[in-house]
Amino acid sequence: MSAANLRPSVHIGNVIRNAVVFNFRTWREKAVNTDNLPQTVARLFALLKERQVEYLLVGGVALLQYVEGRNTEDIDLIMALPALKKLPEIEVASQDNDFVRGRFDELQVDILLTRNPLFESVRLRYATRQPFAEQEIPCATVEGLLLLKLYALPSLYRQGSFARVGLYESDIATLIHDYQPQLEPLFDELARHLSHTDLAAVRDVVADIQQRIQRFGKGFDQGK
Repeated sequence: MSAANLRPSVHIGNVIRNAVVFNFRTWREKAVNTDNLPQTVARLFALLKERQVEYLLVGGVALLQYVEGRNTEDIDLIMALPALKKLPEIEVASQDNDFVRGRFDELQVDILLTRNPLFESVRLRYATRQPFAEQEIPCATVEGLLLLKLYALPSLYRQGSFARVGLYESDIATLIHDYQPQLEPLFDELARHLSHTDLAAVRDVVADIQQRIQRFGKGFDQGK
């Protein structure tokens, strides 16, 4: 993971503020006060530490420890539902069996609940600690992020979410290219949580990505 260590510490508050500022759709839908976002982010992670909440940072912000240029407007955390109750400041907007979407002041916070066995496995087995500008934060590893992205792909395809599929596949390709993780153990983990059909489809996507990486490595012949 040396590539991550060479980068300056990610300032989560500034990342989110910049993403909101440059999202023209947000401008059209509602006025958003972005001035306080860095302080809001710092306060959220300070509360998580102060109240000894067990959580794992995932999603776009976690990805920034490994991949440059990722843009995100929210915080994604893996957390148990009882742990979430330690943070009454998070106003729950929606909830289902696996996910909670909430607001912490003007900040969107998405919670992946540990009652989903894969989310709990990532929290327990694919976690590290990473230095951010705000503080050191429990963060998913490359393998943990890949598991979450690959697990989500079949559902995104069924939803016909072309833009999100493209974004997830781009993230997967970049992580595989830059870090060359062992993929078979990840497929073994996914086999416990996906149907045979979905797992086969995920393997096909990864095989296609690996072919693209091989073509990228060869480059184009010059002068032909």
